[in-house]
Amino acid sequence: MKTSRTIALILLFLAAYWSFTALMPTYEADKEVALDVFSTDRALDHVKKLSMEPHAVGFPGHQRAKSYIISELKKMGLETTVQEGYTAGDWGNLSKASNILARIKGRGDGKALLLLSHYDSSPHSSYGASDAGSGVATILEGIRAFLSQNKIPENDIIILISDAEELGLNGADLFVNNHPWVKDVGLALNFEARGSGGPSYMLIETNRGNGALIKEFVKANPKYPVSNSLAYSIYKMLPNDTDLTVFREDGDIEGFNFAFIDDHFDYHTALDNFQRLDRKTLAHQGSYLMPLLSHFANTDLGNLKSLDDYVYFNMPVFKLISYPFEWIWPMFVIAVLAFVLLLFSGFKKKVLNAKDILKGFLPMLITLMINGLAGYLCWSIITWWYPGFKDMLHGFTYNGHTYIAVYVAFSLFVCFYTYHKFRKTATPNLLVAPIFIWLLICGLVANYLKGASFFIIPLFGLLASFLVTINQEKPNPFLMVFLALPAVLIYSPFIKMFPVGLGLKMMVAATVFTTLLFLLVLPFFGQLKSKGRLAYLFLFLFFAFGISSHIQSNFNEERPKPSSLLYVYDADTDSSLWASYDHLMIGWNGQFFQNNKRKPDAETISSKYRTSLSYVADAPKKNIELPYIDTVMDTIIGENRLVEICISPKRKVNRLEVFTNPIKLNKATVNRVPLSSYFLENRNSRLVTHYITNNDFTELQLEFPKDSILELTLYEASNDLLQHQDFSVPERPKTSIPMPFVLNDAILTIKTLRFE
Repeated sequence: MKTSRTIALILLFLAAYWSFTALMPTYEADKEVALDVFSTDRALDHVKKLSMEPHAVGFPGHQRAKSYIISELKKMGLETTVQEGYTAGDWGNLSKASNILARIKGRGDGKALLLLSHYDSSPHSSYGASDAGSGVATILEGIRAFLSQNKIPENDIIILISDAEELGLNGADLFVNNHPWVKDVGLALNFEARGSGGPSYMLIETNRGNGALIKEFVKANPKYPVSNSLAYSIYKMLPNDTDLTVFREDGDIEGFNFAFIDDHFDYHTALDNFQRLDRKTLAHQGSYLMPLLSHFANTDLGNLKSLDDYVYFNMPVFKLISYPFEWIWPMFVIAVLAFVLLLFSGFKKKVLNAKDILKGFLPMLITLMINGLAGYLCWSIITWWYPGFKDMLHGFTYNGHTYIAVYVAFSLFVCFYTYHKFRKTATPNLLVAPIFIWLLICGLVANYLKGASFFIIPLFGLLASFLVTINQEKPNPFLMVFLALPAVLIYSPFIKMFPVGLGLKMMVAATVFTTLLFLLVLPFFGQLKSKGRLAYLFLFLFFAFGISSHIQSNFNEERPKPSSLLYVYDADTDSSLWASYDHLMIGWNGQFFQNNKRKPDAETISSKYRTSLSYVADAPKKNIELPYIDTVMDTIIGENRLVEICISPKRKVNRLEVFTNPIKLNKATVNRVPLSSYFLENRNSRLVTHYITNNDFTELQLEFPKDSILELTLYEASNDLLQHQDFSVPERPKTSIPMPFVLNDAILTIKTLRFE
C-alpha cells in the first residue's frame, strides 16, 4: 500500500507537470517542410526582418517595416492598398495611421474573414518582435501556406496589418469607421502579444453571447487551445484593449484574440527582440491560425451572432470543453444535493461526527489565511528587499517565475504541515470544510462571475472522493488521484497565469489557488503518512528557490535595469531640470542628480500606469526651440467662444501633449478629427496627445463658454536626448534599458497659453 501511495503521488506531480507541457506545441526546425504547411522558421524570418530596429509611428524604421510587409504580400500575388489618415480613437491620442490591406477573393458573396495584427512597435525603444511582429509574421506565413494549397475559399479573406495600435488602436479605428470593406467583415482573427513567450490565450470579443463562436471554434479543432471563460471575464475588467475591441464596439463585429503574456518583463522594452521571442509560442500562434483559417474561410460568417453564452475551459486530451450558462445553476444544485446526501450517509454510518467536522475547518482556515497573507505581502516584501524592482513597471521581475515557485513551495509547506498536525482527524471529517468552501465559491461565481462556473467540475471529483472515503476506510490511492485529475489539470496553470499576467502584486491569487487546489486533492493527501516529510521537503524547496531568486535578483546585461532620464525646459519659469522616473538610479543617470536632487513639485506629463516622476534636479539651460504658435481664430459666437490655434514644431519632435485648466469644452477638434463627447466629459485635464509624423503641425479648434478662461499647457517632446549635439549624455550601459511606458531619453519643453 505504501508503494502504491508513493507511485500515485509521483503520478499526481507528473499530471501537474503535464498540465503545463500540454498547452503548447514543441518547436523543431521546419524550414524545409512542404510549402502548403505553416513553417515556424519561415515565420521567424519575417519576425527577424520586422524587428531590426524600433518602428513606432514617426520613427524611420516604421516606413521600412511598412515597405517590407507590402513587398511580402505582393510576392504572394496579392494587390495591396494603404489606407492613411488621422484618427484619435477613444483615448485622445492623435496620429496619422497607415493601414496595409489586401484581399483574397472567394467563390461566394457572404461575409469575409479578416486576419488582423499591427506592425507598429511601442515608442520608443521596443523592437516589436513579439508585439506584434510575431502576429504579422504568423499572418504572412499562414496566408502564404494557404495560397500554396491552390484552393479557392468560399469567403473573401481580408488581410489588415493595422498601424498605430500602440498609440490608441488608431489604425483599427481608421479602418472600422472609414473603410468601405468593414461592412463585408463577418469575423476577425487578431494576433497579439503582451510578453515574449508562454502559451497563446484565446479571448473572444462579442457584444452578445459567445455560444455560436465557441461551437465554431470547437469545429475548427485547433490542436492546442488554451482558453477559459474566466480569463475573458478578467480581460474585460482590465484596462487593456486590442484592435479587436474597436471592431466589437464600433462595428459590432465578432472576433477571436490570440495573445501570449509570459515573459512579461520584455513587453514594450528594448528586450522585445528576435532573440527573446519563444519559438514554441510562435508555433502556437501558427497552430491556431491554420485550422481556423481553413474552417472560417468556408463557413457562413453571417450566422455567428448568438444570445447564448457558454462556459468553456481547456484540458489536455479533451481540448476545449464547453456547456451553456443554463447548466450553471442545475449543476450547482446537484452538487449541493450530493453534499447533503453524503453528509446524511456519513452521519448514518457514523463515519462523520460534528466535533471532528468543526475541527476540520481549522486547518483549512489556517492555510488560507497564512498563504493569502503571504501572497498579499509578496510585492511589498520583494520591493522592500530589492528597491530596484520598483523600476520594473510591469510588476513582473526577471526572476518572477522563481518567485512563483518560492511562494507555491511555501504554500504547500503550510498546507502539508498544518494538515499533518491534524492527522488524527479522519479524512472524511476533514473533507467537509473544503467541500463547503468550494460550494460557497461556486455559488458566488455562478451569481457574480459566470465565466468561472467551470469551477464546479473539479468539485464533483471532490464529492466523488468524499463518497469513496465515507464507504472505504482505505481507498485506492490511484482512484483518489484519478478523481483529483480535473482539479490538477485545470487549476495548475492558473497558479502561474495570474502573477504572470497581472504581475507579482497578484501573487495572492497563486498562493490562494495553491491552497484551494490542495484542498481538492485532500482525499488523497489525507491518507498519506508522510505529510510531515512532504512539508519539510517543500520547506527545503522554499529556501532553495528563495536562494535561487536572490542569486537572480541583480541587474546585468541579461537582466538589464530599466532607467529613465529627461531634460525639461519650462518656458513659463525660464528654468531647466533633469528629471527621472527611477526610484533607484544607476550611475548613468544618477550623475545628473548629484546636486540639488529633490522630489518634483508637480507632474509634467502623462504616462501609463500613472507613473509619476521620482526626482528632479537643476540642469544647465540649453537653447531648445519652442514650437511656433499661431492663433488662427479667436471669436465669440452666441454664448460660446471659438479658438483655433496651429502649433508647428521648430525642431524635430515626436510628441505633443496638450493639457487644459478645469474648463468645460463643448467641442474639440484636432487636425480636423473631432474628439468624442464622452472623452471630453471624462478626460480630466489632458486634452490630446499627438504622436507626430514628419514633424507635422497640430491644429486645435476648441469651443467653450464665452465667460470661461482657457489655459493650454503644451508639452513638446523629442526622443533625442542621447543624440542631441548640445548635450553630452553618455550611452546607456548594457546593464540597463530605457524604462518603458514613460517619456524617456527625451527633451521636453513646457509652454502655457492663456485665453482670457
